[in-house]
Amino acid sequence: MLRNHIIEGILAGGMVSIGGAVLLSCDNRYLGAFFFSIALLSICWFGFNLYTGKIGFLYANHGKAALAEAFWGLLGNLLGTLLFGFLIGVALPQLKEAAIAACEKRLTQLPLQTLLRGCFCGLLMYAAVWIYREKKTPLGILFCIPVFILCGFEHSIADMFYFALAGLFRLRSLFFLLLVVLGNSLGGMFIPFLRSLKGGSHE
Repeated sequence: MLRNHIIEGILAGGMVSIGGAVLLSCDNRYLGAFFFSIALLSICWFGFNLYTGKIGFLYANHGKAALAEAFWGLLGNLLGTLLFGFLIGVALPQLKEAAIAACEKRLTQLPLQTLLRGCFCGLLMYAAVWIYREKKTPLGILFCIPVFILCGFEHSIADMFYFALAGLFRLRSLFFLLLVVLGNSLGGMFIPFLRSLKGGSHE
């Protein structure tokens, strides 16, 4: 099971990396934001293990198996983005400069800004996956993903890819990514937490 969680996480990290690559490739940011949706669409269709797609659901189901799936998936997501970041850098070296510029800009953010941007992205990721699961429609993905990108919210797995592609392996980069992971986690649990206070369903 552990190996499966990590492999599915690597595949999810790879799909997010492809989404990040198309975003960096598009001169039109609106088109890029829309086409980035292929990442979460593919992940949901195949059932890959994406941390930001699962963490919000741990509020309702935080048993050992669910925790293991999410957190080993996060390791797989990291490995996937490192691998695909290297491969895409070889295949499309022109994207590296865009990735460096995007990452350097991110590192100028205040820690609280990074945390909050991660929270808002986590909220939207939970909404996208919940709508896909419960309403059996990709509409949540097709709207929530462009919204978080166009707003400038931070997605931890996408950011892992950008830093891997840019080759910016610094302590500041690690601190930034940890803040985004924390923000995504808190944001992902925001809706189920508030719904639990009014007695609503988390799922």
